Amino acid sequence: MGVRIPPPVQIQKIMAKVFNYISDAFTELKSNVTWTPWAEVQRYTIIVAIFTIVFSLATWGVDTVFAKAIAGFFNILNS
Repeated sequence: MGVRIPPPVQIQKIMAKVFNYISDAFTELKSNVTWTPWAEVQRYTIIVAIFTIVFSLATWGVDTVFAKAIAGFFNILNS
C-alpha cells in the first residue's frame, strides 16, 4: 500500500482547466464588468474613511461614558 500518484496527463488536464478558468475570469472582468469612474471611487473612499473615524470616535465616547457610569455604580455599592 503506497501513495497513488496521478499520471502526468491528468495533472496537465487539471492545470489546463485552472488556466482556462483564470483566463475566462480576466476576459469577463475586461469586457463585461462596468467599472466605477476613478474620481467617484476616490470620493466614496474619503466618505467611508470620514464615517469610519466619526463612528470610532462615537463608539469610544459611549464606551468611556458607560465605563465611568459602571465605575460610579460600583463605587456607590462599595460605600
